Amino acid sequence: MRKISIFGATGSIGQSTIDLIARDPEAYDVVALSGGHNVSRLAEDAIRLNADVAVTAHNENLPALRDALSGSGVEAAAGENAIEEAACRPADWVMSAIVGAAGLLPGLRALENRATLALANKESLVTAGPLIMATAQAHHARILPVDSEHSAVFQGLVGEEMDAVERIIITASGGAFRDWPMEKLAKATLAQASSHPNWDMGQRITIDSASMFNKALEVIETKEYFQIDPKKIEVLVHPQSLVHALVGFNDGALMAHLGAPDMRHAIGYALHWPARRDLPVERLDLASVAKLEFQAPDDARYPALRLAREVMAAGGLTGAVFNAAKEIALDGFIAGEIGFMDMAGIVEETLTVLGGDQSLIQAAMTLDNVRAADHMARVRAREIMRAAPNLIAQQG
Repeated sequence: MRKISIFGATGSIGQSTIDLIARDPEAYDVVALSGGHNVSRLAEDAIRLNADVAVTAHNENLPALRDALSGSGVEAAAGENAIEEAACRPADWVMSAIVGAAGLLPGLRALENRATLALANKESLVTAGPLIMATAQAHHARILPVDSEHSAVFQGLVGEEMDAVERIIITASGGAFRDWPMEKLAKATLAQASSHPNWDMGQRITIDSASMFNKALEVIETKEYFQIDPKKIEVLVHPQSLVHALVGFNDGALMAHLGAPDMRHAIGYALHWPARRDLPVERLDLASVAKLEFQAPDDARYPALRLAREVMAAGGLTGAVFNAAKEIALDGFIAGEIGFMDMAGIVEETLTVLGGDQSLIQAAMTLDNVRAADHMARVRAREIMRAAPNLIAQQG
């Protein structure tokens, strides 16, 4: 029986993971589940899966969690320290699906305990890629990608040598606004940005998809995980979301990974790796699909992609600054403080201001330094947002 933990259990990735393990409960011993404000869902799943501990990220939710778990035998805990402690509990396989920089610490702790880390928290590699990869190597732990694009690349590389890889192409749906005229984007509402045409995801990721910040993070993640030259990473807009990624080789061949837009495929691959097991996902009928569509992303529409290239070129702790500023800008859009197209401007200005501080950007890649860069970026992004609420991203 495999010991597993799921961090971010109440989100879309966490729920898809639970769906898979609940289909074969005798195969798994659930150690820990963590969640946010959805205490009722967290408690329900913890009881159903007979978890050792359920942790809410928010201390104020602890009384409600304790009440919901009363008499179940499941331990209740709350806060960042409790999540860290839960990640230190022995487990064979750990799903890292907490959204944002908050997912970095539990992922590191899981690796230090030699767990296989199923990584859906892309921010871990964006903010601290070298630290994450070095920690895995030092503790002889394995990281398996769960983002659909990186899982697709990972599968496309089975039996291949990285020296033969000429390019990696990750696809993007284009999000909710892929067909909108540019002049309309500035007035996009929160409700409109929160509806994805293909995927069932949480609000924050859905908005990041519409702005292409999600894909910008994935470009950086591709560079860090596969240790590939950023110049070899390409992005294509693929509205159908059926081709998740392609790997191009030096003989001109392209290996494409196709599948229905269902995260249970990537999760199931990581859960059962190196074996393939039957999964409850739709089988594609290519005759019905008939054709596949691709187009180059519009740099003016998606400035986040340009910023990702600049972040990779700058290196150091620039990724931590980029992600933190993005999270603050996203908070501002959700709160109605800035417009949809203002988010990239906030991020770019934060990068410009802090990018000049070489003592910050070129500091050693340690957890403390990553956290310091993250904190400074959040402070500066808030200042920029308050001072220039109508800042629009520079285009070019």
